[in-house]
Amino acid sequence: MIRPLKLAIIGGGPSGFYLASRLLSRFPQSYADSLRVHIFDRLWAPHGLVRYGVAPDHPEVKNCTHKFDSAASDPRLKFFGNVNVASDGENALNGVPLSSLKKNYTHLVFATGCTEPNLHPLLPRDDGIIPALDIVHWYTRHPSNPSPPPLSSTNHVSIIGMGNVSLDVARMLLCPPSLLEKYDVPSHVLDALRSSKVKHVSVIGRRGPLEAAFTTKELREMMNLPDVALRPLEKSVLDVQASTRQQSRTLDLLKKGSKAAFGTTLKTWSLDFYRNPISVTVPSSNSPSYSLTLGHTVVDAATKRAGPLLDSNGAPITSVLPTSLIVPAMGFHAEPSSAAPYAQWYDLDQKHIKTLPGGRVSTTNLDTEEPKIYASGWAATGAKGVLASTMMNAYSVAEAILEDWTNLTPSSTTSNTHPVAISSSPWDAPPSEILDGLSSANITTYEDWLAVDAEEVRRASAGGKERERMDWNEAKKFLYDTAKPK
Repeated sequence: MIRPLKLAIIGGGPSGFYLASRLLSRFPQSYADSLRVHIFDRLWAPHGLVRYGVAPDHPEVKNCTHKFDSAASDPRLKFFGNVNVASDGENALNGVPLSSLKKNYTHLVFATGCTEPNLHPLLPRDDGIIPALDIVHWYTRHPSNPSPPPLSSTNHVSIIGMGNVSLDVARMLLCPPSLLEKYDVPSHVLDALRSSKVKHVSVIGRRGPLEAAFTTKELREMMNLPDVALRPLEKSVLDVQASTRQQSRTLDLLKKGSKAAFGTTLKTWSLDFYRNPISVTVPSSNSPSYSLTLGHTVVDAATKRAGPLLDSNGAPITSVLPTSLIVPAMGFHAEPSSAAPYAQWYDLDQKHIKTLPGGRVSTTNLDTEEPKIYASGWAATGAKGVLASTMMNAYSVAEAILEDWTNLTPSSTTSNTHPVAISSSPWDAPPSEILDGLSSANITTYEDWLAVDAEEVRRASAGGKERERMDWNEAKKFLYDTAKPK
């Protein structure tokens, strides 16, 4: 008999949906009905980073959701939101223990991404020290519901890190709200931006322009912001030799400067290269601002590592930057909690799940009856790359799953056929915990999402806006008090 492939994907972001889409399209048509894919996400809405990480003024990046919609229209795929998959023994709202998935699926993929911000060891969370992830989640209305940044009392923002997220946050804080009104920006966020007192944003990095992680596209957008000017860089900072096309484009943009001339605008920003935070003094009655002490750095040509810049006496050179708000934007890592379902496979040094080629989890034994376990996307690689690289990684994991299933599935009935490790009845049903959650209206489906998606767009259409986002309470009220018959 043909061994069914019943796959559980933990994580409903781009990696999970790309993987599901690939597997659905590549699975042998002659055995098509032997495949089932169930995607679980702890958030009520699907698409993960695409919905809650992409800047609102980058709608083109979200076009991949059309592919995800297409995959979800396949009856072999089911999405379940508001589901907390946890280690055995951990109690959570709408919780499903990992052991339950192991009993009900032949294959299991962790596509849980990197959900925790990397924090600078000298910059602990404080009222005025807010991780960039919190600000991103604020302007995308993430279910974690972080507190809004204190923009009405902030005139200077210091962002630590020089990746695309840094420039996203800087752009959102400096862009005229009138230009953001047509995009997917929640109304309360627009109100806060309209009352913002931010006049300058410093983007701080310990290395130079050749090592900056932001893309040319993101830099160009900052340069073209209306009524916002870049503080010109010192000639010595730009007097470096590019070795790649990307570096050449970056240098060209930096030398040209912003479209608006410095000194002619109310808002400004700067790229503070070769600076590294070494201490911070919090506001007091004598000083209403934070004092951020920055160590000046130099980059080693061979290792590309930044070290302290010393004066003629061998002492580190420093400077002090008064600032109202400090935003560490130093990347992300997978949640290391013991409650995470992948805790036993978590690499404490790399801060993501340990994998072998094809995303196979390193401790997986492909010859046992246990479900075959994999990791995909940032859960397996760490937070790096763009959506295209996430897609290619997910595709490679899908191919590995198909290869392993093929190797375990005999072409004809034999006496040593691997038994199907599925306890649910019927075989393609989700675990009982999911069925209970669906009956109590605590778990969402993709059909629920499509209804909310259409309603968010409808609510905003009269004002010419892309969409008006709902939080879970609004979505639940719409789904069960309005959209669905009682």
